[in-house]
Amino acid sequence: MKQLALIVLAIAAFACTEKQVRTISPEADTVMDRLQQAAGDNQFFFGQEDYPFYGYSWEYEEGRGDVKEVCGSHPAVLGCDLGHIELGDDKNLDGVPFDVMRRAIKDHYMAGGIVTISWHIRNPVTASNAWDTSDNTVVASVLEGGSHHEMFLGWLEKAALFMESLILEDGTKIPVIFRPWHEHTGSWFWWGRKICSPEEYVSLWKMTVDYMKNRGLDNLIMAYSPNYGGLTEQVYMERYPGDDYVDILGLDAYGDGPEFVEVLRNELTMVSRLGKQHNKPIALTECGMGGLGNPQWFTQIILKAAEGIPITYLLVWRNAPEYKMPDHIFAPYPGHASVDDFIDFYQDPRTLFLND
Repeated sequence: MKQLALIVLAIAAFACTEKQVRTISPEADTVMDRLQQAAGDNQFFFGQEDYPFYGYSWEYEEGRGDVKEVCGSHPAVLGCDLGHIELGDDKNLDGVPFDVMRRAIKDHYMAGGIVTISWHIRNPVTASNAWDTSDNTVVASVLEGGSHHEMFLGWLEKAALFMESLILEDGTKIPVIFRPWHEHTGSWFWWGRKICSPEEYVSLWKMTVDYMKNRGLDNLIMAYSPNYGGLTEQVYMERYPGDDYVDILGLDAYGDGPEFVEVLRNELTMVSRLGKQHNKPIALTECGMGGLGNPQWFTQIILKAAEGIPITYLLVWRNAPEYKMPDHIFAPYPGHASVDDFIDFYQDPRTLFLND
């Protein structure tokens, strides 16, 4: 009996070793609690990409923000991107200096905000951008045993070093919703659905998460974010890496009009159902209308699409300076046709901004 007991203990120990359950820091756990509490109260946090760095008519002016100048508050969620950090550049793919980004993340968190980071990582095989899908061997090449694996580990290290630098003076690690390998159900990135197999995608995701975990980055909250449109539960979950590797079930969705509202509502309802099954909060991890040509997009499109669905936050994309990209507008600025509608959106009891 004693020998049998030892065998059972050995098997249990081996199973625990193989499981590798990921834990998150108390600060990250607090962010998860805040997200879930908001959804439970039929509320969600509003966010925008790059909001402190530039807007429609300005760049790098301390304290400014298009959204704040319209409604009186900055967004509750700050989105940033690590693209080009893998190259060792001092600025990301949109020209934001990483030192400026680091300071803004700290300031936003200290003000009570939530931070999310994506990564439009360059194609390691062709040396082109993330949208280069000309080679369908890229994901395989960066996995263990692949021709670009060692180089890719160096890229992961550069991203990890930035994440490690997001600390307060007392040593607290700032929690970050990390959203790599997004919109993979589309095929416009080199990790997309038609560019790699489900097994390769899952291995890429797990390798990324395991690398960050082994660096002690327990402040990362992992968001899984397929692209909207044509999604079924099977397609949504086809490349799901498993509950131990994901914290938030997300959805990226851009569009306008009644059909967009209907499809997005159906797919958000599906994601909500999956969230309950897997005990995960859900979010509109990226959304918007390019150019914001519908002056009532916020109240008549996105609020209606999300009505009654427990999303925890939504993030619209950036407002690029007019002299660089005049149509790259996803939130109003003073004088824009959607200002009144956005103020109604801001005043809606469901929406939460930084001053909330």
